[in-house]
Amino acid sequence: MSLQIRSGGPYPSKAAGLGGEPTTVPDIPVCGVFICLYLCFAATNMTIFQRNRRRGKKFVLSGVLFGFCMARTTTLVLRIAWATRPTDVKIAIAAQIFVNAGVLIIYIINFICAQRILRARQPTIGWNPVLRTGSKILYGSIGGALIMVITAVVLSLYTLSPHTRTQCLDAELAALTYLLTFTCLPVVQIAIALLPPRSKDEETFGEGSARGQVIIITLSSGLCMLIAGFKAGAMWSPQRPITYPAWYDSKACFFVFNFTLEIIILFLLTLTRFDKRFWIPNGSNQPGDYTRLREQIPFGSEMEPAHFGPGIAKEANYFPRV
Repeated sequence: MSLQIRSGGPYPSKAAGLGGEPTTVPDIPVCGVFICLYLCFAATNMTIFQRNRRRGKKFVLSGVLFGFCMARTTTLVLRIAWATRPTDVKIAIAAQIFVNAGVLIIYIINFICAQRILRARQPTIGWNPVLRTGSKILYGSIGGALIMVITAVVLSLYTLSPHTRTQCLDAELAALTYLLTFTCLPVVQIAIALLPPRSKDEETFGEGSARGQVIIITLSSGLCMLIAGFKAGAMWSPQRPITYPAWYDSKACFFVFNFTLEIIILFLLTLTRFDKRFWIPNGSNQPGDYTRLREQIPFGSEMEPAHFGPGIAKEANYFPRV
């Protein structure tokens, strides 16, 4: 006899998931600590963005990091709300969606920065029209993967059909596997930039050494690969009942492989001043623009050290090299 599907929902999931169901302790105190950290990085990156903008050197990726921090703050607030209302399935759905959605911003930032390294080291390859078109397709596919995850999560909790839930799981597996592949692309771009013989048209951009740029994005991409790999691996593993979760479904793994690694990435990008290291002149759209346009408007030419307060003026244009 076929299963009769009743209308309504959402229905609580009976399968174990990453982090499990939140509880007042330890979830609320831990989420509170992470909220403070994300808000600090949000304020820092917005300050950097506004200062650069006022000097005519707008670095949009700093504003994007601000948006990422605020999205992660919302994620943690939703988890706290879920902990205080454990039977509210709609809050649970929203919390799960934000967990999967926020980190995509970091994936894209790594891709863009690696692309700039490739275009500087190997202009002929990096500015190839095929790669430029491919990059746009990849950006669109990231949105498609996110839509797949959201649709699958919501639909799986609004149906009792085993067949539909299996299809939703397949969609999630496909999306998370694609996102894992996407996190590897910055490393591939850096390899393409470094392995071939040096181009006679090689350029530089931003401040600091080219080696420092490579190290920063390689480390950030490696951490993102760890995050995406853990999520994909957990999703590909056999599902367990909510009463018998696996080790990778524990709260410790949830907070470490999501928020802790993301905070490390924020430390890496913010404290090494990636806004200076990866800045390129506005209007750069072909080989030679990094050098030609930068010579017209060198980064830091409009800086006013007095704005940084007493005792810091001499170090206003300095940031640590890697």
